[in-house]
Amino acid sequence: MKHLKKTAIALGLAQMTMMLSGAAVAQTEAPKTSDAPAGEPVAVIVTGQRAALQSAQKIKQNSDEIVDSIVAEDMGKLPDRSVTEVLQRVVGVTIDRTMSKGDPEHFSVEGSSVSIRGLSYVRSELNGRDSFSANGGRSLNFEDVPPELVAGVDIYKNPSAEQIEGAVGGLVNLRTAMPFDYKGFKASVSADRTWSELKRGKTSPSASGLVSNRWKTPVGEIGALLDLAYSESGTRTDAFQVEPYYPLTDASGKRVFVPKGAQWRTLEFNRKREGAYGALQWKKDEWSSSLTYFKSKYEMQWDEQAIFAQSNPYNIRVSPDATFGSNGQLLTGTLTDVTGAGINFGDDTRTSNRKSDTTDVSWNLRWRRDNWTVTTDLQYIKAKTGNLDSTVATGIQMPKEKLDLTGNVPKIIFDDADRAYLANPNNYYWAFTQEHLDRSKADEKAWKTDVKYDFDNPVLRDVRFGVRLTDREAVTTNSNPSYHWAAITQPWQGEITGLAYLGDPRFAGNVSLHSFDNFFNGGVSVPSVVFPNVSLAQGFPDTYAQLHKYYEMLCKPDATCAPWSPATFGTDPLGTNRQQEKTKALYGQLRFGWDALKYPVDGNVGLRYVKTDATAFGYTVFNTTAPTGNLQGVPIPTILPFSKSQDYENSYHNFLPSLNLRLKASDTLQFRFAAASALSRPDFSQLQGYTALSQSANTTTINGVTTVNSVTHSGTAEGNPMLRPTTSKQLDLTMEWYFAPTGSFTAAIFNKRLKDVVVKQVYNYQLPDTAGRMQNFVVTGPINGARGHARGIELAYQQYFDQLPGALSGLGVQANFTFVDSERKLYNSVYSKYCTGGSGAANLNLNLNGCDTDGTTFGNLPLEGLSRQSYNLALLYDKGPVSARLAYNWRSKSLQAVNVNGTNGGDATDTNPASPAYGQTNVAWALPTWSDAYGQLDASVFYKFSDKVQLGLEAQNLTDATYKQLMQQNIGMMGRAWFKTGRRVVAKLSYDF
Repeated sequence: MKHLKKTAIALGLAQMTMMLSGAAVAQTEAPKTSDAPAGEPVAVIVTGQRAALQSAQKIKQNSDEIVDSIVAEDMGKLPDRSVTEVLQRVVGVTIDRTMSKGDPEHFSVEGSSVSIRGLSYVRSELNGRDSFSANGGRSLNFEDVPPELVAGVDIYKNPSAEQIEGAVGGLVNLRTAMPFDYKGFKASVSADRTWSELKRGKTSPSASGLVSNRWKTPVGEIGALLDLAYSESGTRTDAFQVEPYYPLTDASGKRVFVPKGAQWRTLEFNRKREGAYGALQWKKDEWSSSLTYFKSKYEMQWDEQAIFAQSNPYNIRVSPDATFGSNGQLLTGTLTDVTGAGINFGDDTRTSNRKSDTTDVSWNLRWRRDNWTVTTDLQYIKAKTGNLDSTVATGIQMPKEKLDLTGNVPKIIFDDADRAYLANPNNYYWAFTQEHLDRSKADEKAWKTDVKYDFDNPVLRDVRFGVRLTDREAVTTNSNPSYHWAAITQPWQGEITGLAYLGDPRFAGNVSLHSFDNFFNGGVSVPSVVFPNVSLAQGFPDTYAQLHKYYEMLCKPDATCAPWSPATFGTDPLGTNRQQEKTKALYGQLRFGWDALKYPVDGNVGLRYVKTDATAFGYTVFNTTAPTGNLQGVPIPTILPFSKSQDYENSYHNFLPSLNLRLKASDTLQFRFAAASALSRPDFSQLQGYTALSQSANTTTINGVTTVNSVTHSGTAEGNPMLRPTTSKQLDLTMEWYFAPTGSFTAAIFNKRLKDVVVKQVYNYQLPDTAGRMQNFVVTGPINGARGHARGIELAYQQYFDQLPGALSGLGVQANFTFVDSERKLYNSVYSKYCTGGSGAANLNLNLNGCDTDGTTFGNLPLEGLSRQSYNLALLYDKGPVSARLAYNWRSKSLQAVNVNGTNGGDATDTNPASPAYGQTNVAWALPTWSDAYGQLDASVFYKFSDKVQLGLEAQNLTDATYKQLMQQNIGMMGRAWFKTGRRVVAKLSYDF
């Protein structure tokens, strides 16, 4: 390759990288042979995986900013099955493995959210423009994007002024190919089949195809490209779970900690991903233009059968032969219910279907003459998604449950009587239903113009300045309640004559016996269980109404049994979040360099200014329970109850300076220093403008005279439209040694100091009374209430061992390691040694610090989603027609969330000696849920039969790793869940025309 002028490094290399995605050509030192004189370089053709790594290394080496890149070997050949999985290979990047942080009971095989340097404030772009999903947030669900359409991925760690604001953690830019990236006609097709081990032989197809060409015409050169992709994936996840441990007494009266049960579940997951990308390019003389269209569609359907304990933990008794650990935790033993009714379990059939799509249309025009370059860009992007999550459950009261919790995976031990009992439909009753619906749509119009002037100066390279305007709207509608749990018949319902058992002909049918074949990949045998048919869950709302009639049929003659009604959807202001946001940005940036120095220095310095004007279309409700009439004592302000729509305006502006410096110690060794300010705006879900205010009074009445002792004004906000962005002051220092075209060792030290981190606390909300005096309400909701930091180191190394003899010269290695230390400090500390109150948003100690089942608080929790350590290690091979990779990815444990489904409740023991309810079991509790350390081994091997035909095999999770979740309790980090997904193997055939 010809060396590029330094004044066009960034632009030139981006274009070269696209060209190299088809077949890279590079100059490298060849091993000495009899045909090659000693010391004389020989030109060799570098293709495939090695070429992709070489292109990515060149981007990193020559970039103005600190960046890591991944380049596709060819179109449709990113090195993993999803963009999310691709990103985890980059130093400093980790991915989550659960479908939702608020519901960590469901594993995501292809990964979900992305963190950079331990922070989830990640900005996503497509070809340098905004890209997002309609999910209430601001970034893209990377698992929604077909990787077959992506030519490369760039991860920027520290911004420059010309980059769009919004990346505190980092910026992920997905790049697609353009027609002018190829010299002429280019076409390729590929097809593959994926086999999933737990699906027992069922396969899923995928296919993609690209065609591109360019023509010289009287009106200039024209290029056109079309890229299509279709992919299906079917996986199964099996799981064991252990319930949180409660303080109980054993047979000898000793205080011990015992879970109220253990359980198992299986989930069948199927997803379909479609993508279409088209691009037109034109250039003539000093003018050039491009028009692109990008559309991704994603549909997922999962069906789950799960059995889970819903018993009263304080009715649990352990057998006399039970054994316990050093902290009193149960190790082995048999659980029974002291009432003799059996341990109450629910067993549900749950189905969830989500459809999402994102469409991007962008136009770019560029004019270049002499030293001037002017570029203008228009973009329209829209996204939408919709989901129905439906659960129907039966219940069963198991006579006993024998547990062995000493191994790596819990053992639930069943005898023949247990299995027969679970297989008999007559032992089950109709238990509950639960529905959730959501619908979101978002769109944005963006325009920007950039001007560049190239200097003829030994120091000044160019100056750049520009303007960007955006107008974005987002509407999210949720059912209310969001997850609407409704009992059909439950043991605690005193208003009914009994439970709706399937043995009663009135309630029989609509169930099936599910056998958990090959459970946990054949490692464990669990009993068959009677579950509701999937059609009942899919038939919402009609099937729900039918099931809830059973409750009315069992209602006692003297009782009142209200009929079931579904959650509201689209009709309740509480469930609707509508936002509009407009931004105006200006920037100026100067590029410079001193090439004549002994150690040349270059870089850029700039300032970006951005103004944000946001509107939340909200709703405010006020109710009072305060008494009226002849009162004495504290006066009660008069405020008339109301419910009204209310819009909130929020404007703020930010100055974001940046500096990027590079010192070249030699042609192969360079150092960088970067300093910048960055921001990340709150998610739209945190900005919802719905606030419920209330007034109450504490009174005493003596001899007919009511005295008001105190008046309380409080409220709960679903969001806070007045939130400011989280900001960061960040520093980076790197060392980069490029000792070969595909050989490098780099090290980075970084420090990000965070300000105005969003947490849920209390803030002041004012409302006028009828006299016009402002009354202060203490409202619980999101605020900019914390500061923190994320600092650490990154190390990365890659090399091919060309000096080895023969076939061994194709061997290479790639490795990286990241260490991150984090801290979060609240502006106003919230900590109490003992837990009190309910589970609502107002219980700040519970939601921020977590509470155990013994009524005590944890506190001192790290930032969510942050692993202190992570690393990648890959063994590579490229020689002749063979290209292979064996890659291992690992991350240490990380906090997922506090107060999430499955590890929270309202029956903790009040252990506060000063509490009047001491010893009662009515305190809300919520355990911090952690992802345990996890590593996964993947592999691929491809063989090129010719320049046109390539056959390959890819394998994920070769060691059949088990993903484990932990729940933090005072007795230690206890195992909460164990997920098994099995291996996946992909056979892939591609053809280049």
